[in-house]
Amino acid sequence: MTTLLEAPPLGPLLDDIVRSHRPRQESGTVPTNIPFLAKVPFDSFGIAVATTGGEVFSSGDAHVPFSIQSISKVFTLAMALQGSSPGSLWSRVLREPSGTSFNSLVQLEVEHGIPRNPFINAGALVVTDHLMEETSDAATQLLRFATEQAGNRQAVSGMAGSGAAGPFIDEAAAASELARSSRNLALAHFLKDFGNLRRPAEAVVHNYVRQCSIMMTCVELARAGLFLANNGQGTQGTVLSRSEAKRIGSIMLTCGMYDAAGEFAYRVGLPGKSGVGGGVLVIVPGQCAICVWSPRLDAKGNSLAGTAALADLSDRTGWSVF
Repeated sequence: MTTLLEAPPLGPLLDDIVRSHRPRQESGTVPTNIPFLAKVPFDSFGIAVATTGGEVFSSGDAHVPFSIQSISKVFTLAMALQGSSPGSLWSRVLREPSGTSFNSLVQLEVEHGIPRNPFINAGALVVTDHLMEETSDAATQLLRFATEQAGNRQAVSGMAGSGAAGPFIDEAAAASELARSSRNLALAHFLKDFGNLRRPAEAVVHNYVRQCSIMMTCVELARAGLFLANNGQGTQGTVLSRSEAKRIGSIMLTCGMYDAAGEFAYRVGLPGKSGVGGGVLVIVPGQCAICVWSPRLDAKGNSLAGTAALADLSDRTGWSVF
């Protein structure tokens, strides 16, 4: 793997990545069940790299907040593994690629209410339920965690575009998404019926949707995910053990890009986690965390321009776990 010192200068390289990959036409799709995502300009594009040495490089719209959506699942998993009984979580959710849609009801029923991994929706609901054993407001606890890891201790809740400093929950967007969360509610009721959900299904889905509605920038997300590249050491101290950080990275590699994880590993060669808000968080073990954002998605729900940019960046730097 090429080291940061051997890689091309990151500032000019990221500027070139933005010039090359910022969308010039309105291709791809946005989720129909999250209306506010359709209002984001199609040509938005940002990228940031936070290094284990404490430097941050960014370009494009790297300081524009966007909805992190399923990227939140990386942080809820980290929080669950921090808790008093992390081992009990793995009796409730597996660590295998799903091979089906991230919100599949069929797979959950066939496999008797045990989700394949914590990054599909059913698995994330189980993780949220696990966190709710410690606090009923798991979404706000996640916001606090992500804010601290991003290096900004003030968590702010409010509207997108309100000028709030640091990560915040877009409550209006959450309410809109919650009104269209029938499938997530169905997954939660399936889990409840199989005895794999301990809190009321509606309360778990409410927390889950609010955590997905956290707004962060590429710079904030790259900084927040740095502990996964730095042996569990975050911007505010130890987050996880080296072993647990490695294990989250392995699940990101095999399960983090919905059912296109194999294609992403082939093209990029790094652990990643995407969200339907168009963001992708990527880890270069021992070196840096990368976040790229472009809102239009491919058929699997991953950022079209973001995935292409990460493949280009990997080729040009030599960063890969292979």
